[in-house]
Parts: sequence; structure tokens; C-alpha cells
Amino acid sequence: MHFDLIQTLSLAGKPDVPNDDRVGCADRHAWVIDGATDLGEPGLLGARGGATWLSSTAQRAFAGASGSLRDICTSVFEQIAQAYQRDRQREPVAPWELPRAAFAAVALEGNQLVCAHLADCVVLHRSAGGVHFLTPDPDHQAEGAEAAALGPGTGAHGIRSEAVVLDRRASRERARTVLGVDAAQSAAGTLYSRAPAAPGDDVVLMSDGFAALFDTYQVCDPTAFIRRLHSHGLADLGNTLRAIENLDDACLRYPRFKMSDDASAIWLRIAGPLPANPAMR
Repeated sequence: MHFDLIQTLSLAGKPDVPNDDRVGCADRHAWVIDGATDLGEPGLLGARGGATWLSSTAQRAFAGASGSLRDICTSVFEQIAQAYQRDRQREPVAPWELPRAAFAAVALEGNQLVCAHLADCVVLHRSAGGVHFLTPDPDHQAEGAEAAALGPGTGAHGIRSEAVVLDRRASRERARTVLGVDAAQSAAGTLYSRAPAAPGDDVVLMSDGFAALFDTYQVCDPTAFIRRLHSHGLADLGNTLRAIENLDDACLRYPRFKMSDDASAIWLRIAGPLPANPAMR
């Protein structure tokens, strides 16, 4: 079996700030990467911000990898670590400056869909058995509570206040399992799951900015999401997402640290025959 690409969509949170999300696919594996917003000026990795550097480096690594999903992820982690040592211009001023990201990836292995994930990217799988997340259900409640605790209007109109920056830096100082520049830590934190797969199944990988449709804005549940995806496509869902955020540009109804996050998704369909060799099933 292999993946057929149906649609991709990637929306920057702000038109004047680089989009730190990346999505992509090969014949038998696919990925989404969500670079964590930089909390300082570029410099650690030259003129490019750390989030963009990390997501771009991971994108190239996933695109060139092959094998089992665990082997693919191991290769990606090692390439990121090596690239950091090569590209770093100086020591980080503090741990919060180290580039980090969330990611999710899938691969077809025999008649199974294997999923790897770290942090809050989301994978949704529609099969004959129904529609299910292969990652934990999207959950922005803790982040919303943290934003609300900083006061009404935190993140309003896309403006990041000094209080927000300091709060986010402090949050990153705490231990957090993320895709980063330490290959061993990335490997140790990555979780894997498996599900039966068959031709005709849909697979959607999303950054948390796109998955906010589920929990933060409660637009749809997984089944309704797939139904709307089939009838209207990713662009319609993206328009709905941004319309909600624009109507709440003061971040009062939905407390959050940014009016709009980068939001990306890739929609795939499994195609091709099942493996002829029973040992591969």
C-alpha cells in the first residue's frame, strides 16, 4: 500500500511572520512539524529564527528518510542534532532559546498504519472501523487557562506583550518533552501507536493550530470533521478556523497567547493492494 496525497493547507498565523509549520509525504510515510514560536531575536542559528530553522531541518530529514517509522524518526533526530552543531553561531542565552517543535508522523508497515508523535500535533484516521485519533485527543485547556491567568485580552490582535514573552520563557525553562536538538531526548519522548489500515482509509495530520477546531473552538468532533472534509475540503475548514479567530481578535471568548497560530494539515488516502506476503501483514 501507499499514500495518495489529496490536499495540503498551511496558514501562517500572521502574514508578516514566517510560518513555522511544515507538512509533507512520501510514498509510505508522512509528517507534520510545528516549530515553537521564537521568544527572542534570531542569532543562535544566524539570521534565521530557531523555529523556522528546526522545522525546515526536520522537513528535509523526513523527506529523505526511509525504512520503518522508528528508523525514520531515529534518522531525523540524529540529522537535527548534527545540523545544530554545524549551524549554531554561539551558545544559547538560556534553555528557552533552544529550538523546539512538536511533530507527528505516520508510515505504512504491512497492513498497519504506524504513528509516532511528540507534543501536540494530531493524527486522525478514518477506516471501516470509524474515525479515531492516533494521537491523544487535542487538549488546549491548560494553555487556555495559562493565557487567561495573565489577564483579559492576552494575545489580543496578534500583539505579544512583554508579560506573555516572559511567561512563555519561564514555561520553556521547565522540563518539556519536545522535538529538539538532543537526539536522545527526542527519541526518549516519542510515542508510537499502531492501527489496522486498508485501501480507502483517510489519514489527516495537523498542527495544533489547525486542530484547535476540535477542542478550543468546538467546531466539530472527529466524525463531523471527516464528513466536512469530504464535502468541502481543507480550505473550507481553514476559513472557518480563521473566521472564528478574527471575530475574537481580542482573545476574550477563547483565551490564548496568539490571536492566530500557524495552522497546517495534510490529507492522505491509503491506496494500493495489501501485501501479497502474509508475513508482511
